[in-house]
Order: sequence, then C-alpha cells, then structure tokens
Amino acid sequence: MSNINLGMLKGVLILASIFVIFAGIQAASNMLVPLLLSIFIAIICQPLVNLAARYKMPKFIAITAVVAIFVAIALSLAALVGRSLTELSKQLPVYRSQLNEQFSWVINKLAEYDIQFTSLLSEYVDPAAALGLATDMLSGLGGVMANLFLIILTVVFILFEADSFPKKLHIALDDPSMREKQIDKFLHSVNNYLAIKTLVSIATGLLVTVMLWAFGLDFYLLWGVLAFLLNYIPNIGSIIAAVPAMSLAVLQLGPGAAGAIGLGYLGINTIMGNIVEPKFLGKGLGLSTLVVFLSLVFWGWMLGSVGMLLSVPLTMVIKIGLENSEDGRWLAVLLSGEDIEEESSAN
Repeated sequence: MSNINLGMLKGVLILASIFVIFAGIQAASNMLVPLLLSIFIAIICQPLVNLAARYKMPKFIAITAVVAIFVAIALSLAALVGRSLTELSKQLPVYRSQLNEQFSWVINKLAEYDIQFTSLLSEYVDPAAALGLATDMLSGLGGVMANLFLIILTVVFILFEADSFPKKLHIALDDPSMREKQIDKFLHSVNNYLAIKTLVSIATGLLVTVMLWAFGLDFYLLWGVLAFLLNYIPNIGSIIAAVPAMSLAVLQLGPGAAGAIGLGYLGINTIMGNIVEPKFLGKGLGLSTLVVFLSLVFWGWMLGSVGMLLSVPLTMVIKIGLENSEDGRWLAVLLSGEDIEEESSAN
C-alpha cells in the first residue's frame, strides 16, 4: 500500500513539475522567443560558416559575411511583407464587396425560403477571416523584428562558440573522454534536419511564388514568403499557406483559377514533401500528423506566432534527442509517423 501511495505521490510531483515548467516558459515567452530564433538562425548559418572555413577564410570574416547576408535578406523580406500587408489591409473592403456581389445570388435564393444568410456570410465567408490568418501570423513575426539587433548579436556569439559547444556538452554530461557518440549524433541530426528543411522550404516558397505570379494573383511574393515559413509545419502547413491565396484567387480570378492554384499547391507540396524531403532526411524522421497538429497548438499557445512556426522544429529536436536515448526511444517511436513501421521492419 505504501508503495502505491509513493508511486502516486511521485506521479503527482512529476505532473506538477511539468505544469510549473510550462507556466515558466509561457511567462518568459518574451525572452525565450528571441533566444529560440537566435539558436534556430545560428544552426541554419553554421553550415555556411563551416564551408567558408574549408576555404581558409578567417572565422571572424566568415561569420561577419554570413550574418550580413542573412540580415540583408531578412530586412528585404521584412520590407516586402510590411508593404504587402499594408496594401492588403487597404484592399480588404474591396475584396469584401466583391465577395458580397459574387454570393448575392445565393443570399437571394435563400431569402425566398426566409433564411437570412447575410450575417452568416459576413462572419464565416469573409475574406478578412482567411486573409487575416496570414496577416496575423506575419504581423507577429514583425513584432519579433523589433528585437532584430539582439537576435543578430546572439547569433554572432553562438556562431563563435559553436565549435567548442560539443566539447562543453560532453564535459557537462560527465563524458570528458568523449566516448559517447549519442551526443555527437544528436547535434549532427539537429543540424542536418534544420539545414535540409530550410533548403526545402526555400525551394517551396520560390515555386509557389512563380506559380502565383504566372496566374497573376495579387501579392504573390507575400504568399510565397508564407509558404516558405509554413513549410516548416509538415502536412497541415501547406494547407494553412494555401487558404489565404486561394481565398484571394476566388475573388480576383474566379473559382476555376482558384481550383487550379489549389492543385498547384498540392502538386508542389506533394513533390517537395513526399519525394525531395524524404530523400535527404529519411522516411523515419517524420512526425505523425496528430503530433504535428498538437505541437502546433501547444507551442502556439506557449510562444505565440513564432511558436507556431517553430513548433515542428522544436518537437523534432525533442524527438531526435529521445531517439538518441535508450530510456526515451519508446517515446520517440510514439511521436513518429507511419513510416516508422517500414524503418523497423527494414532494421
């Protein structure tokens, strides 16, 4: 009986500790978001710094050049998104009136049966609802740009410390002779995942931009940036990215063109997500669709818009860490997608 009570007490303490940690993370979100973005950016930039080192470029010059390139790209994208969001907000009343005109025949038909659909239309079929999904998320990122100097400064320090970090981690985990390969495997897997995922996301954003430009859709660069960002969220990220663009396409180009754009999104994400990405990352590295959705909700609740965009990379880091631990491997299997069965049978 005492063992049962002790086990229950231990479970309650663990659960309480988890809730305290979650509350602390949420309370410190304003400080954690720039730090997480800094780590994320540093991991992406690290391969470029290593490439420069192979050509005997001094570390200081290599880091300065890579960070300067990143800052130039980030400021250009921020200016582009800012202008697009301003123009989009001005055009929303026009799109709303166009929507009312296109659906006027539906309203009139329902009115014959004494069904007042006007309020429902303005509430649920409002282009502001779909387009606002994109503007809110991108505006949230714009708020983070206010800490750009702090983020860039942190990235620079992380890149300077990157070479010595694995050694420090070995010593911190009581492995001074560096015999444990799990630590090195974990760091390599995280770097590999984020680098490849970023390249695939850039390619996805470019393909979406070109496709929407070919259709003549307004704000095609804005939707391309959104596709790049949301490609970090597999399965449902492409759906979320397609909704605002297709909503605008219905108003500007008509239902037929909107359907063709939807097929274009489907084709791009099928090729990039099911062919290109698994070829470089491996089939067993993915997360289940349920885990992706829950991580999106959880990290979005904890850290806001940036948490939603980083939800899958953060969960993937946790999963990779669990895979490299004997005690946590079972949990990594639960987080994995359907392809884990193929991986297990192959092994």
